[in-house]
Amino acid sequence: MSTTLVASDLDRTLIYSAAALQLPMPDAEAPRLLCVELYEGKPLSYVTEDAAELLAELSRRTVFVPTTTRTRAQYQRINLPGRTPRFAICANGGHLLVDGESDRDWQRQVAARLAEECASLEEVRAHLVASADESWLLKERVAEDLFAYLVVERALLPEGWVKELSAWAEERGWTVSLQGRKIYAVPKPLTKSAAMREVARRTGADLTLAAGDSLLDADLLLAADRAWRPGHGELADSGLAAPHLTVLPQRGIEAGERILREFLYAAGPGRSA
Repeated sequence: MSTTLVASDLDRTLIYSAAALQLPMPDAEAPRLLCVELYEGKPLSYVTEDAAELLAELSRRTVFVPTTTRTRAQYQRINLPGRTPRFAICANGGHLLVDGESDRDWQRQVAARLAEECASLEEVRAHLVASADESWLLKERVAEDLFAYLVVERALLPEGWVKELSAWAEERGWTVSLQGRKIYAVPKPLTKSAAMREVARRTGADLTLAAGDSLLDADLLLAADRAWRPGHGELADSGLAAPHLTVLPQRGIEAGERILREFLYAAGPGRSA
């Protein structure tokens, strides 16, 4: 029996905050939503009810692997419909969860690559803090001792600041991504695609499908056999294209539902988890 692996980004790809819904129709005509994440007791992320059914079906028919830049703690707040995924990729590939536990062999491989191929987290974090201005910087954080990010008041962010930071980081083997109010600085060897390939190796998957919306998803989409991106996000702004990459017209939570339909159609009826 053939096996399909589906590695999908979560935020603004499959799940959406209230600010990211982008529903174009009048409120009375909007689809019913299902909350899939609470934060401090309040609803935070949603899918449509139809998307919830599609997710449940996808978890039955494929090896579905949530693939996120979130930390493990942030990922574990999410309660997706369907079977609990056996594998999950967190911290942009820094942690490979197997039955909810981080795989130690994978952690060692990642640590070795980071030490060999790029500048230290300490150097990059120090530069981030020194170059940011308190007039627009809201928070500064380190995720899983692997990468750093800033939470900013985006409307006050100086024009060209992210571009200058990107050029500085590029010389040191890091990449920069602006997602909503967060500016991520991530080591280049820390990739979702490497973790996806490891899961494919372990499961014997012969078809890999992927979706994502941000620059941190680009390597994942390019590494998969087939991939999709929504009509919003950094990848839409950058115009990322490839022969196997489908660009969807839908934006916001409607794009999440469309991506799930595309996954199921591509997986076909003859495949299984």
